[in-house]
Formats: sequence, C-alpha cells, structure tokens
Amino acid sequence: MTSALPEPLLAELSAVLGPQGWRVDEGARRAHGGDDSRQWSMPDAVALPRDRDQVVAIVRACRAHRVPVVARGAGTGTTAAAVPLQGGVVVSFARMDRILQILPDDRCAIVEPGVLNGQLQQALQPLGLFWAPDPSSFERCTIGGNLACNAGGPRAVKYGATRDNVLGLVAVTGSGELIRCGGPLTKDATGYDLGHLIVGSEGTLALIVEATLRLHPRPAAHAGLRAFYRDAATAAAAVSRLMRQPQVPAMLEFMDGSALALLRGHGVALPEAGAMLLVEADGSHDSLPDALQALADAAAGEGLLEVDVAADGVARDRMWAARRALSPALRTIAPGKINEDVVVPVSRIADLVAGVEALAAASALPIVAFGHAGNGNLHVNIMYHPDDPAEAARAAAATEGLFELVLRLGGTLSGEHGIGVAKRDWMARAFDAPTLAAMRAVKAALDPDGILNPGKVLPPADVACG
Repeated sequence: MTSALPEPLLAELSAVLGPQGWRVDEGARRAHGGDDSRQWSMPDAVALPRDRDQVVAIVRACRAHRVPVVARGAGTGTTAAAVPLQGGVVVSFARMDRILQILPDDRCAIVEPGVLNGQLQQALQPLGLFWAPDPSSFERCTIGGNLACNAGGPRAVKYGATRDNVLGLVAVTGSGELIRCGGPLTKDATGYDLGHLIVGSEGTLALIVEATLRLHPRPAAHAGLRAFYRDAATAAAAVSRLMRQPQVPAMLEFMDGSALALLRGHGVALPEAGAMLLVEADGSHDSLPDALQALADAAAGEGLLEVDVAADGVARDRMWAARRALSPALRTIAPGKINEDVVVPVSRIADLVAGVEALAAASALPIVAFGHAGNGNLHVNIMYHPDDPAEAARAAAATEGLFELVLRLGGTLSGEHGIGVAKRDWMARAFDAPTLAAMRAVKAALDPDGILNPGKVLPPADVACG
C-alpha cells in the first residue's frame, strides 16, 4: 500500500522532517490510524515534528496541496477525533514532549503538546504543585490531547476542566500562521480570548505547539466519605445539597444501582443500595476535619442509608478502589460498550438516571451510569454484543434516546470526551442554525481551506437543525 500524496509534498516534507520525522511506511501509517473509539482509517503519511517551525512547514505545505492535517496525541480519545477519516497527514506530537519551564512564583508551567499528563504531575510534585485535569488515562494521555478535547476528571468539580487551567497558547492555524494567545498571567482583558476558543476544538481550528498551564498548590491533606442512598433520586438531592454549601468538594462521584450491583458481583464489599456518592475534601491538616464534617452534614438527608468516612490515606485508597474497579468490571458484561459522557444541570441528575433506567428496560440492554456528579457529568455505558445485529441496533437506538433525553433536560452532548465524529451529527440537534453558522464562520476564519481535521465536530451543512 503506497501513499497517495503528491510527489512535491512528499519531497518537501521529507526534506523538512528527515527520515525519523516523515513516515510513509505502512507500519507507521497503520499505527497512527485509530484511537480508543475503535474506529480506524489509513493516513497517507505520518509527520513527527520536533519544533513549532516544522509544524508551520507541515501545515503550509499541506495547505498548498489541499491535503488534510489531523493532529494526534496518544490516541486515547473515544470519539474518533484523531482518526484520519479522509486520509492526509497525521501530525503526531510524540517528539514535542518537553516541559519548557516551570514557574512556581507565577504558578504556571510552559509545555509542549506531547508531554504526558502523568509526566507533568510527577515533575510538579516536588514543588508542591499540580495541574488540575486528571482524566482516567492521565498516565498515557498527552497535554495536547487534553487541550484538544477539554479533558476533565474527578477534580474538575473544584478546580475546573482543562479550559479553566490554561493561561496561554501558541498555535498554528490552518493557513500556517503562528498565533500567540495569553501567557503567564492570571488576568487578561485584552482582545478576543482565542486561546480558550482553541481549547476543546479538537484540532479543527489550529494545532497547539505550546501551552502555558495554570497550576495549583498541592493540598497537604485529603479525606473522603462514601455515602449510600436508597435510590438515585435521593442521591441526586444530596448532590444538590453538597454543591449549595460553601465547602466545595474536591471530588464528587456518583454510581447508580447497576454499577453497585456489578461491583458486588465481582467481590467488592458494598451494601445493598440504589446509589452511592464518593465525596472528597482537601486542604490543610487543621482545616480538613471541619471541611469533611460540612460535607457529611450536606450528604445527610432523606434516603441516606450509610456513611463511611476515610480519614487517612489507606482508608481513602480503599474507598476509591470501587471506582477504579468499575471500568474493568464493565468488560465482563458484554464486549461492546458505548460510553457517552453527557452533562445535565445538577438538579436534573435524578431525571437523567431515571431516563437511563427506562432506556435500559426498553432496549433490553445493561446500561450502567456513573461519573462526576458535582458537574452533572455522567458516563452512561451501554453494553452490547457487536456481533449480534439486533443488539447492535438496539444499542444505537438507546444512544439516540440518551441524547434526546439529555437535550430535553437542558443538558449537552459531552463534558470531557469531545464530539469528534461519534456525536457530530447531533450538533445540529444541540444548536440552532445561527449558532452553528457562527461556529462555521470561526472555522473558516482560522482554517480557510478546511484542511484541519476535516469532517469532525461540525455536522455537514446540509444536516438540518432541530
């Protein structure tokens, strides 16, 4: 299988990048054709730049020949955002993996996009600092990938998602221009906020080549509690109480009755309950007891069955063991999983869970819901056998029913995974025509020839809204 790229482009980028940075062999191309969405498509070439000047050269050359450019981090995304569905050049940032500066006095770090999230956290730990985004794939995922999809994680309830923890960007637009947005500043009311526009755009507006990240002091102490409730409605009411009071939890996670039953079936010691909340507080050693008591008081109320307090590190690790055990346990239900990270207002979590239970009954499929309750962001996992056409059809219908439910509840399609291709056509249901037209105008301004990650995020213009 040979590359379909124009010979002048092949020659130019081979000269710019060298044999290690410009790969057209089948093995390299195959390795860069998929992500965790399980979708795959063969790129025509793989570029592995070492610096921003090479990224500029790649984009300008591809623009001249109208060749698609698809940015790639570690391939841990779940929406096919990094899959080169139209071929072209995949730009892997694996070799742009330097932590350029850590500025403790300015509480920021300047990094290249190929730095791993976990690698950055390790570098920050001796300085008593951390970067807030903590997706479950933090040991494997890159900062660039986190920026592309506005990744979150359990800590987002207190510290925000990726967009809230970025101070500045340097990026290459679809016209091959290098732009600079923000910097090591915590306040900036100068001009349009292009940096936060690019974060979460999934490589469709610009390729990020450098990021200035907001850092936080590492809390001295952590403690948590595990609260079990009669049903999802009473657990959801507790989430609202927890989020109304002044002590913001460091984490606030939800598991529905199906998740708890699954864990009990795998030997995890859990009481019979309709739902569970995992709540964590952080702070100083002196302030932590009062913070934990405030959270426990808010968790108390109608439907509460039992509360366990984890006041030390060992007990806290045990408390979170059930959450970590859940994803592996899901794989034992069925080989196929559709994992949607939908968001609803916190006050509508109970309606979302009730609707998910109704979808499970109607589709005759196991559906398990858990996730970041403090943000109203739940992961709804529809389990099915892909080799069974009837089950696959019911799973697809359940997914459509889920999105309809979420939009009806005033929610949105994604809290941290992004849109990619998997949810692209639902954008026309989530937004009206003028809003989508404004998004397309932004895309055209930054990527006038449409070469950056084409076919992602925005639906085709002929897909009707509503």
